[in-house]
Amino acid sequence: MKPTHLLGGALALVMSAGAALADYPDKPVSFVVPWPPGDLEDVLTRMIAEDFQAEYGVSAAVVNKPGGGGGPFPGAIEVATAPADGSMIGSFVIGVPVVGHQIGIPELTPEKFDPVGIFLTYPFVIAAGGNAPYSTMEELAAHAQDNDVALGHFGDPLTPTQVTKALAKNLGFEWGSDAAFDALDCNTLASGDADVINTTLQLILPCLDQVKVLVSITDERISKVPDAPTAGEVDPTLNIALWNGLFVTKDTPQDVRNKIAAVASKTVMSDRAQAVAAETGALVYWQGAEESAARVAGNIATMAAIEEIMQ
Repeated sequence: MKPTHLLGGALALVMSAGAALADYPDKPVSFVVPWPPGDLEDVLTRMIAEDFQAEYGVSAAVVNKPGGGGGPFPGAIEVATAPADGSMIGSFVIGVPVVGHQIGIPELTPEKFDPVGIFLTYPFVIAAGGNAPYSTMEELAAHAQDNDVALGHFGDPLTPTQVTKALAKNLGFEWGSDAAFDALDCNTLASGDADVINTTLQLILPCLDQVKVLVSITDERISKVPDAPTAGEVDPTLNIALWNGLFVTKDTPQDVRNKIAAVASKTVMSDRAQAVAAETGALVYWQGAEESAARVAGNIATMAAIEEIMQ
């Protein structure tokens, strides 16, 4: 028989641990967004933080740590090295969990994060001017056999750019030229700076009746341009999108994850969050932890396939 004082001590520890979990959150919580303020992930994460604060009565704020597209992921490093107590939550774009542990960043290697849930797919599209002699990717591929077509994008590391270039390869053509732009909107096409742009639908909404959306790089068709197929419909090997979700480190207790998810899942399905979707063409939803983890694994495989295509 064990001594009574040892049993009492063990019971006290168990009760103390249970109380600690039950008390979460018991200190201020930061939602780290590795982008500057103002974009879709920032807007929606601020809504989640506001609701989190209202629900649990602790300070909750968004902290912007730019550098989250293709590395070096300073915001992700901060989350990875913070205590695994839910006081720092990552609001991460696809690149962090899919490639962050593969590009030589010690703090992110091996994989450090688990998804709490994914909540946003950016409305990326491949678009051309309204007078372009092609209306589909297949017609563009035929046109590009004898004509140089200039592509504008936001940078090679971004998933939509990789998909756009891999799609061209699989359709049997090469871009005549390509360049990264700070802004890709109606003026980019009207000025002739690029013949085709890889941009977000919200940036071309003012001239949507004057452009042709050839394809969307999303999970499902965008309601504002329902006739445009997804990249996955055109080429099933490229069924991937630029998304954003909430992530915590792998040692984070399940109770903590559940409390984060409980608020976030309600927020993104609220009227004000769905209004953002209606206004921008973004897909705003809640995908739980298990489905999100499977999605990350699938995306890792797809990005590996894209890398092979681009070699």
